Amino acid sequence: MRVRLLIFLWLALGLSACAQDKVRTYKVSVVAEYPHDENSYTQGLFFHEGRLYESTGQYGQSTFRAGIDIPTGKAQRKFDFARKYFVEGSVILGDKLYILTWTNKVAFVYDAASLDYLQTVNYPYEGWGLTTDGKQLIASDGSATLYFLDGQLRTQRKVTVKMQGRPVRLLNELEYIDGKVWANVYTTDLILIIDPESGRVEATVDCAGLLPSRLRTPQTDVLNGIAYDPSGGKTFLTGKNWKRMYEIKLEKK
Repeated sequence: MRVRLLIFLWLALGLSACAQDKVRTYKVSVVAEYPHDENSYTQGLFFHEGRLYESTGQYGQSTFRAGIDIPTGKAQRKFDFARKYFVEGSVILGDKLYILTWTNKVAFVYDAASLDYLQTVNYPYEGWGLTTDGKQLIASDGSATLYFLDGQLRTQRKVTVKMQGRPVRLLNELEYIDGKVWANVYTTDLILIIDPESGRVEATVDCAGLLPSRLRTPQTDVLNGIAYDPSGGKTFLTGKNWKRMYEIKLEKK
């Protein structure tokens, strides 16, 4: 009897672990499409209080764009960075705007309302993606690690992102949606949906074919850019030097 009970418990635990490791799979369905500046090498894309913001990269071409009009793709305000900076992810937390740089080991901090420059802060990682859960900053550095930072960009904790027990590297642009972290996987058409507490990948989103071949040019680069507008519950995707931005919804594969 004892042996049977042990076998039952072992099987139950095994089935429970398999259920926890199961990864849901989605594809994207386009709800609407909008113009996107094809000269925008998208690094960060986010909404704040109903306004769309974007940070773009490349040495000598890095910009930050505020108040992007979705129907036209035009920004109400835009400023450039010095040639030595390669700008990466960006987000607003509280009354401050944070903008990462790739390998310069600094981040820029601005007043969120006026966009006035406040300070340059030392940053210990490569800058890739940046988002927030409303309480802290969440950053990626191209590895399998998510970093949880305070307002001074000090690391509070780290978590390794794993899919079915294996680390997933090249985490890039990030967005926080309904309690989960969405992450572009660099060089792929895949988005991961991650539990921020455990780092476990709960679902994948296949975005293959989102930008059709007729809209691709020699400068068109990879999928990168996730923005969620909580006021309307809408999710938008774009990519580096893409001619379009898409409002999407998820469908089970």
